[in-house]
Amino acid sequence: MRDQDIVKQASEFIFKLFKERLSRKLVYHNYKHTFETVAEAEDLGRRSNLQDDELQDLVLAAWFHDTGYIDTYADHELESVKIATAWLQEKGYPEERIERINRMIMATKHNQEPEGLLEELMVDADMSNIGKETFFATAELLRVEWEIFTDKFFSDREWAQFQIDFLLSTTFHTNQAQRKFAGQLGINIQEQRNRLSKEVKKKKKQEKKHRETLAQPKRGIETMFRNTYRTHLNLSAIADNKANMMISLNAIILSVIITYLSAKTSATGSEFAQHRTLLIPVGTLVLTTLGSVIFAIISAQPEITSFSFKKEKMNNRNINLLFFGNFTNLALEDFQSGMHEIMRDKKSLYNNMITDIYYLGDVLNRKYKILRISYTIFMVGLVLTVIAFSIAVLYYGPSDLPVPTNGAAQ
Repeated sequence: MRDQDIVKQASEFIFKLFKERLSRKLVYHNYKHTFETVAEAEDLGRRSNLQDDELQDLVLAAWFHDTGYIDTYADHELESVKIATAWLQEKGYPEERIERINRMIMATKHNQEPEGLLEELMVDADMSNIGKETFFATAELLRVEWEIFTDKFFSDREWAQFQIDFLLSTTFHTNQAQRKFAGQLGINIQEQRNRLSKEVKKKKKQEKKHRETLAQPKRGIETMFRNTYRTHLNLSAIADNKANMMISLNAIILSVIITYLSAKTSATGSEFAQHRTLLIPVGTLVLTTLGSVIFAIISAQPEITSFSFKKEKMNNRNINLLFFGNFTNLALEDFQSGMHEIMRDKKSLYNNMITDIYYLGDVLNRKYKILRISYTIFMVGLVLTVIAFSIAVLYYGPSDLPVPTNGAAQ
């Protein structure tokens, strides 16, 4: 095999290999990157006046240095060495030169320090992108590739910071690469600094806008709190009205039953003694009415949420100073201090209002649950009373039921 043919065959082999097996998701480490690396390696090798065999090995290493990506993303250099070794041995390439090519491939591994001119030229060719005008466009391709294959995600500011750190920490090893790329590398560093500065200013602006949104009362926020408070207060008034209605209704029923029985005890005692089943509907009505009125009273009963106050707790905004049930437990000086703190910090003000709304909702939830029990008891009691009375009428007949009479009639 003639030396002038093997580089061409290697390029054809790599082109076919990448076309058939390389993932299309590799938007940076693809054939284009390999082709550009080969071109830079050959140019830097000629600038360094390498011997023909050294230049050929350098170019071959450039062709094979990313072939491992067809099988793996992490530690692809090892796979690249395996692929290069197998292909070169198949072509009868000298073992000592295969070993030299493999060392150049391994030198491209991240954080690997190159040894010797050939390895340095290989690394410089692989990293030549940082000294080109296309650096920023190709860097974005690498960013996308990392998101796909390594789950590394960067915000724009984080990426700008990462890039400037990378540019400042990366240097070309050979004089030829420095002379060729140093000028554009300096321009890229300055441009990257400008981009980072813009991202930092942008983030500060967003943070300032966010703080201003919290610190300045907006019409939408005020309307939201106003409507929420109004809705909670209206619902609380509705619940109290319903409870008062249930209390009044049940109190009237109990009063009528107790008054009637008390007034007619002497006159109807003998009849009720003979027809004790009437005690069942009457007793059912009395008990359920009593249960209903008790739950209605509990629902309407005032409830005040309270906290145990500590100075550090108040500083952490864990209490609601706007609710009388809380601030009346404070000394006047502490209350004044807390209110001044709220007026200085709108975030604290909103936090107190939100807390107040939460506990208003908690009280409403309790009111309506208890009120529902009161109404349910009342409804069930009426149904049971009617059923019990109907059974008594059917069992004894109308003529058998006691008929209240006055003393003169008897």
